[in-house]
Amino acid sequence: MRTEILSGLIVAVVVAVASMVWRHRHYLPLIRTSLTPGRQVRVSMAALLRVKDDDSYVLFHMPYRPGVYGPPGGVFKIDSSARHSMDRLQFVEQRVEGRKAQMDRDLRGFVPSQRAIGFMAWFDKGEGRESAAECLSRELAEELVEVGHPELVDLVSNLTFDKVRPVFEPPRSVPGEQHRTMRKFEVYDIHRDRPEARDLIECFLELGRDPAETHLITVTAEDIRRGRKGPFLIAPHSAFLIGSSRMAMPDQPALR
Repeated sequence: MRTEILSGLIVAVVVAVASMVWRHRHYLPLIRTSLTPGRQVRVSMAALLRVKDDDSYVLFHMPYRPGVYGPPGGVFKIDSSARHSMDRLQFVEQRVEGRKAQMDRDLRGFVPSQRAIGFMAWFDKGEGRESAAECLSRELAEELVEVGHPELVDLVSNLTFDKVRPVFEPPRSVPGEQHRTMRKFEVYDIHRDRPEARDLIECFLELGRDPAETHLITVTAEDIRRGRKGPFLIAPHSAFLIGSSRMAMPDQPALR
């Protein structure tokens, strides 16, 4: 009888572990992270917009990284309905002095290492946060003002988007920091179903090819791999516009 009970318990444990591994198979690298309690993991969840024509990719100047260009887009915002989930996951917001208003409700902060898998499971449900369409529309409207083209904002409101790829970066060390950083990027194209969508894409390409324009540039896939086009530096996460691997260089630190 005891042998049967013990065998049953072992089978139940094995089934439970196998079930957990299958549910979170995309995040297997986090299992090791979750077994090292006491550490904090920095998390950052973002949507990126790919604007391209053949081998030309449009990048925007990044205002907090002078001289650096990257794809439009940014971090998802958290809804007020996620408060209890964030408390359960022990999520602590990351806010930078001087940019607190812009970073309000950003899905960028810290969770204990043992909560990393739970955090990603919560994110993938899509509840309590912006959708990718909401995030991209908001970010694009804000960034058009930042790069000096507010006249294009009206073309943004009715855009729809096609998902290109998700990219998950498991926790990795950051030079000069004690914590590790975990990121997820979702890359999208503008769906070309409406005239305003096609007009906006053409405007981006024209501006990016204009040598007098310094806030938008067009680059090739080879430029992205090299991390530079002439005097312009290209942010490492721009590599996700062409594949699932980032360039082998650290992110340029933001202004504080």
